[in-house]
Amino acid sequence: MLCAGITVYSPMRYFGLMEPGKHLGVVGLGGLGHMAVKFAKAVGAKVTVISTSPNKKKEAVEQLGVDEFLISHDQEQLQAAMGTMDGIIDTVSAAHPLLHLVGLLKTNGKLILVGAPIQPPELPIFPLILGRKLVAGSAIGGMKETQEMIDFAAKHDITADVEVIPMDYVNTALERVAKANVKYRFVIDVANTIKSPY
Repeated sequence: MLCAGITVYSPMRYFGLMEPGKHLGVVGLGGLGHMAVKFAKAVGAKVTVISTSPNKKKEAVEQLGVDEFLISHDQEQLQAAMGTMDGIIDTVSAAHPLLHLVGLLKTNGKLILVGAPIQPPELPIFPLILGRKLVAGSAIGGMKETQEMIDFAAKHDITADVEVIPMDYVNTALERVAKANVKYRFVIDVANTIKSPY
């Protein structure tokens, strides 16, 4: 919560995306993305996940309650959703195109980047100008905002979904991270207080 939680909560609050009836797109359903979904659903927002992983759809819909799930390379799905979102929070740190995300925004929509790709993204300007759209970035919140996030999470019974692992599982965990096979963060039990399920 003190990392992934506040990293998405802060910009969602600051840019007015945590309001009932808003339509929020969440790019990437990992540690940050699943928290963004939980926060948005708690306030009554419509949530669409945009992902490269079709295998995450069932869990996103059935367990997290997302309203729609788009495959980011499916042009037909993207075309059908163009101009429908008030805001998008992009949690992906891998290099990926931003043009189609800008297209998903309504006029005055906001694309908020919290992932940090090493390679600078390419961003055509005319779609921003023509739709009066905003692209912004955010890192993390301060103490006051973090307390607000914790209080909000407590009020709505929101927790981070994690896998607790013993120390001797770390190498395997790193292999799973490389394969994007984590739900949604690993927490290492450094004191070895749990019986390992692995």
